[in-house]
Amino acid sequence: MTWTVLDPTPVGPLHLTAAGDALTGLRFGSGPAAGDRADDDPVLVSAVEQLAEYFAGERRSFTVALAPVGTSFQRAVWEQLRLIPYGTTVSYGELARRVGDAGAARAVGLANGRNPIAIVVPCHRVIGADGSLTGFGGGMAAKRALLDLEAGTLF
Repeated sequence: MTWTVLDPTPVGPLHLTAAGDALTGLRFGSGPAAGDRADDDPVLVSAVEQLAEYFAGERRSFTVALAPVGTSFQRAVWEQLRLIPYGTTVSYGELARRVGDAGAARAVGLANGRNPIAIVVPCHRVIGADGSLTGFGGGMAAKRALLDLEAGTLF
């Protein structure tokens, strides 16, 4: 596994990990990591470039290959997250319906919270049924900033 840190960003440092030909993680912060720092890893270079374009308002979707590790249910939720269009939000209940189990909003929320590739797999686009912002691994300020960026109101 290789890793790098993208800093600065509008939401603070981002820690990226890759294995083989795919991005395996993107989390907030720049803390310690397993593996070797490899700022020249092609997967990480591509991910960093795409994230820079996203933060500049020039990119709405990501093309870097992904390899998130999780259960089959979690992976199904994460695939549905990738289908939420840029600049839009859905509720946990709606996401559960899209996964195929309208009664699984709580389970969807747990899977959303375990998303290992934040931003690229846009878990920040999931909100409460009443439109409120709910928990986010990067913190509520980061979630608001990402949603504002996508709404064109951040800068």
